Amino acid sequence: MLALRARQQRNFLATLLLSQGAPMLLGGDEMGRTQQGNNNAYCHDDELSWFDWGTPDVELHEFTRRLIRLRREHPVFRRRRWFQGRPIRGSGERDLVWFKPDGKEMSEEDWATGFAKSLALFLNGEEIAHASPRGEHVRDDSFYLICNAHWEPIDFTLPAEPLATGWQVILDTNRRLPEDGMVFQGGVSCKAAGRSLVVLRRLA
Repeated sequence: MLALRARQQRNFLATLLLSQGAPMLLGGDEMGRTQQGNNNAYCHDDELSWFDWGTPDVELHEFTRRLIRLRREHPVFRRRRWFQGRPIRGSGERDLVWFKPDGKEMSEEDWATGFAKSLALFLNGEEIAHASPRGEHVRDDSFYLICNAHWEPIDFTLPAEPLATGWQVILDTNRRLPEDGMVFQGGVSCKAAGRSLVVLRRLA
C-alpha cells in the first residue's frame, strides 16, 4: 500500500505539472507533506499543518524538480492557446492526438465508453500555435504520454511512421529514480505499470 501511495503522489504531481495552464502546487506537496488528509487546515497551528523539515521525502522532492525542469524546458507543456486538434502550420500533423492502448486513434464511440481507464496522447511540438515574444515560431520536441489508471499493467502500442520512428522514455511514475532513457521503436509495445504515467520523447 505504501508503494502505491508513493506512486499516486508521483502520478498527481506529473498530471499537474504536465497539464496546460498554470500549475497550482501546494507548498509541501513536493516533499510528501500530507496534513493527514485534511484539506482545510488553515485553523490548525499544530503538527497537522507544520512543515517537518527533518524528514522530507528526498526522492519525491527530486522527482518534482525533474518535472518542473521538464515543464520549463519544453513549451509544448505550457501552450498559451487551446489545442485545435488539427494541423496548425500545414505540416499535416495535428497539435494533439488521443490514442487507445492498441495504438489506434480514439473515436467518438471510444470517448463514450464508461469502462475505459487507459489512454495515451501525442503532443506535437512542431504545431504550437503561439509565437515567441519576438514573434518567432515556437518549436519543441514532441511527446507521447501514456496514462494507465487501471490497477493492472497494460501494453501500449507506440505510434510508428509517419508519426515517429522511435521513442525514448524520459519519465515513469512507477519508478522513484530517474529513467535510464530506454528506447523503443515505433510500432512496438511499451508496458505501463498499473496506475502509472509514462512520458516518451519522439526521436528524429
